[in-house]
Amino acid sequence: MSFDSVFLRAVPFLLLALAIPAAFAADSIAYFGTYTKTKSKGIYAYRFHSATGKLTEIGLVAETSDPTWLAIHPSHRFLYAANEIGNYKGQKAGAITAYSLDSKTGKLTQLNQVSSRGDGPCHLTVDHTGKVLIVANYGGGSIASYPVKADGSLGEAATFIQHAGTGGTPQHPSPPHGHSATMSPDNRFVLVDDLGLDKVMVYKVDLGKATLTPNDPPFAKTAAGAGPRHLAFSPNGKFVYNINELNSTVTVFAYDKTRGALTEVQTLSTLPADFHAQNSTAEIAVHPNGRFVYGSNRGHNSIAVFAVDAASGKLTLVEHVSSQGKTPRSFEIAPGGGYMVVGNQDTDDAFVYKIDTATGKLTATGQKIEMGAPVCIKFTPGTP
Repeated sequence: MSFDSVFLRAVPFLLLALAIPAAFAADSIAYFGTYTKTKSKGIYAYRFHSATGKLTEIGLVAETSDPTWLAIHPSHRFLYAANEIGNYKGQKAGAITAYSLDSKTGKLTQLNQVSSRGDGPCHLTVDHTGKVLIVANYGGGSIASYPVKADGSLGEAATFIQHAGTGGTPQHPSPPHGHSATMSPDNRFVLVDDLGLDKVMVYKVDLGKATLTPNDPPFAKTAAGAGPRHLAFSPNGKFVYNINELNSTVTVFAYDKTRGALTEVQTLSTLPADFHAQNSTAEIAVHPNGRFVYGSNRGHNSIAVFAVDAASGKLTLVEHVSSQGKTPRSFEIAPGGGYMVVGNQDTDDAFVYKIDTATGKLTATGQKIEMGAPVCIKFTPGTP
C-alpha cells in the first residue's frame, strides 16, 4: 500500500483526534447559587457539554450560607457570592465571599469574606476589567463598591450609598430595595435597579479608586409600583431591557452611552392576556445574537420569549414556555447561545432547553437536575 493511500485513509481519524480536544475545550462549568435553608449547602457545579446540552454533576464546590447571587471575574479565575443574610458578625448586613476557581475541577477555594454593608445582598457584578465589584442590598436599600485585588480577594468597601425616599403607590408605599447592579458595555457606568423606589439609578464608576458617584441624570423612572428588578443591555449597547417584578412587565429603554441616560421606548407585559393569577417576574436576558429577549414569570411559571426589532429596540411576544417547575427564579443562556438552563426555586430543580437561534423559541431537552432552591446560574469556560 502506498504512503498516499495510508495517509488518505488516516485523514478522517486525524481530523477526529483534532476535533476531540476542541470539543472538550468548548465545554463550560455551570455554577448554581442557592438558598441553604432546606436541602442545599451552598454553591454547586456541573460540567456543561456544549455539543449536547448535557449537564454532568461535579457536586458541592463551596459550603456557605445562602449564596443567592454569583458573579465571575472576567479572567475566569475567581468567583464571588452574595450571601443573602441579615446578620454579619453582629451587624445588620450580609456578606460577599471571594473564591479562587479551578477551571479543571470546578472546585472553589475561599479567599476572603467582607461585609456587604447592608442586609440581604441579592445581586453583584464585577466590572469588565475585573478591578471593581459592586453589590446591591435588597433589605438595606443600598449599594457598595469594592476594590478587587490582584489575587482576587476583596478590599473593604470604597463606596457605600444608602438610597433614600419612597416608591410604590400611595396605597402601597415602599422604601428603597436595591435589587441589581449592571455595568454598561463601555465600563463607565453602573445601572442599579431599586425595586422599592421604582428607579433605575445610574452611577459613574472610577476604576482606579473603585468608587461610585451619582450620574447626571441620576436615574430613570419606571411606572409607580412596577418594581424594577434586573436589566440587560443589547449587544450593541443601544438599548436596555428592564424586567419589573411587581407589575410583570418589561420596559425597553434607549441608552445614551455618552451621558449614561435612559429614555423609555416601550413597556409590555410578560404574561398571556388571559392569565390573571398572582405573578412576579425575576430574570431577564438578551440572546448573544441580539435578536431575542427572555424573561421569567414566577406564578405563571414560564419563560416569556420576545423578538427584538433591531432599529427601535421594541419587543414582540413570540411565545411562553413552561419552566416545568415552580418559581423560575433564574435562568442563564449557555456559552454559544444554543441552550438555556432554567432553575426553579420552589421545586428544587433545573431544566435544559434548546434555543432555536433563528426564531428564539425554546424546546425542552428532557434533561432535569435536582438541587435545593436554585437561585442563580453562571457559566465559565472549563479546562479539559
